[in-house]
Amino acid sequence: MILEVKKICKSYALPSRDAIPILRGIDMVVGEGELVTVIGASGSGKTTLLNLLGTLDTPDSGEIFFDGTTLFSKGAYTLSKKELARFRNSKIGFVFQFHHLLSDFSAVENVAMPAFISTGKLPPAKKRAEELLVGLGLKDRLHHLPSELSGGEQQRVAIARALMNNPKLVLADEPSGNLDSKNSRMLYELMANLGKERKTSFVIVTHNEEYAALADRCLHMQDGMLNVCEK
Repeated sequence: MILEVKKICKSYALPSRDAIPILRGIDMVVGEGELVTVIGASGSGKTTLLNLLGTLDTPDSGEIFFDGTTLFSKGAYTLSKKELARFRNSKIGFVFQFHHLLSDFSAVENVAMPAFISTGKLPPAKKRAEELLVGLGLKDRLHHLPSELSGGEQQRVAIARALMNNPKLVLADEPSGNLDSKNSRMLYELMANLGKERKTSFVIVTHNEEYAALADRCLHMQDGMLNVCEK
């Protein structure tokens, strides 16, 4: 088991209004190499959950355990802000809908960035970045800028970047939102295969029930709660 959350709650306060509950006691477990999808309507709390799993936001209450270690308990993280940043960089990869690639850097430079930030050593980072990109079918695109890549190619670069530091968990927020149906399905199949080959766990937020069904497990977010998707 890589990730476990227990009774996670999150509310957001608005001016002149009572706090709005978004997550109402979420329980969730993610196994090693498992691909889990989370579906649900817009505003149901999917992205909020992903941000909490990635330590980008703070729960109001509950517990988070990562690879057997208590990460959040009794209303606070067990790590300082700097320690959390290092933890995210080394243990968690992120893939977003809009890629967030650096426009002035090549594909290999974008992918190498997380390792360069953590080690300060560019040559070995670029070597690993090249290996990842070649493995994802981008051998002829290593030195292309993001503007010179198709949407599907950009998203594969984003996946390579997420894998750069050998994370145990990759979190993806609507990763196929800007892709056509063919590239979307290929993307989900790619992530499923990577999970099995590398024993990397994936949690993917999506609106698409067809692609969500390709996962090892599909969870449905509704009214701030998670339930197993109906088949």
